[in-house]
Amino acid sequence: MDANCMIETRGLRRTFKARQGPVEAVAGIDLRVEKGAIFGFLGPNGAGKTTTLRMLSTLLPPSGGDATVAGCDLLRRPQQVRERIGYVGQQGGTDYTVRGRTELVFQGRLYGMTAGDALRRAAELITMLELDACADRPSGSYSGGQRRRLDIALGLVHRPRLVFLDEPTGGLDPHGRARLWDEIRRLREGGITVFLTTHYLEEADALCDRLAIIDHGRIVAEGTPNQLKRQIAGDVVKLGVAGSRNAALELLTGQPFVREAVAEDGTLRLAVDHGEAAMPAILRLLDGAGLRLETISLSRPSLDDVFLRKTGRSLREPAA
Repeated sequence: MDANCMIETRGLRRTFKARQGPVEAVAGIDLRVEKGAIFGFLGPNGAGKTTTLRMLSTLLPPSGGDATVAGCDLLRRPQQVRERIGYVGQQGGTDYTVRGRTELVFQGRLYGMTAGDALRRAAELITMLELDACADRPSGSYSGGQRRRLDIALGLVHRPRLVFLDEPTGGLDPHGRARLWDEIRRLREGGITVFLTTHYLEEADALCDRLAIIDHGRIVAEGTPNQLKRQIAGDVVKLGVAGSRNAALELLTGQPFVREAVAEDGTLRLAVDHGEAAMPAILRLLDGAGLRLETISLSRPSLDDVFLRKTGRSLREPAA
């Protein structure tokens, strides 16, 4: 692994035993994460995101493949990996009866800091993550956003090179989510590599320098958000049609300006070359066939369109 690479995996996989037989949760993935970047793992619930993250953070042994994390071999040097990374799980790790500052100091002591160093590091993190107003209260009295920032502070106590964030904004309101996004960007500005999992399309688009889309344990696409969206040429037109949706789908699929047409969630989704020119033509075709248009919208491709192109279903649908 070269000096600019923080994570590299080759054929990493994980199989679980179940009553009906082995279940391959992660089916052999190859990843490369550059230093100082925010890398996103995007996919629906059950796609293999958390299983991958738990393997990379040494919490779950792989069933096969190999990986290098923070300069250390994942299988041969797991203790050294743990010393160099921070981990923030979906559920967090705070004790609701203990003050935030006390938890941070205790975490520092677990990593071998002196009492004085642990106190100073706790004070730094409290200021950095804007927890001054609540640091000396039990964390059970915190808001959801304050508790999530404390979780991140606990993962940063030992100054890791790499931080894993598993669904970091799950359960937060829009204001809390936006604020936490700012904190994650500040981690990158401070030279920390961030590996986060998410199923929020807007989160991956807004935060990630690069991301991988995973479905059923396999990576189906990888690149920057813009690179992935450019794979879907043209614009997206969504239609609501009264009557026979299948008749409308068949009519529009054969048109030269339609690259792709699928039925989804009661609507038709068309990938077209030029949306503004395609819409009048669509209206004329439907009118000529006696099909009544109920709704129509035009948008640029999204990460959900990328997922739909790669898997045949929306990212908002649950994984099987």
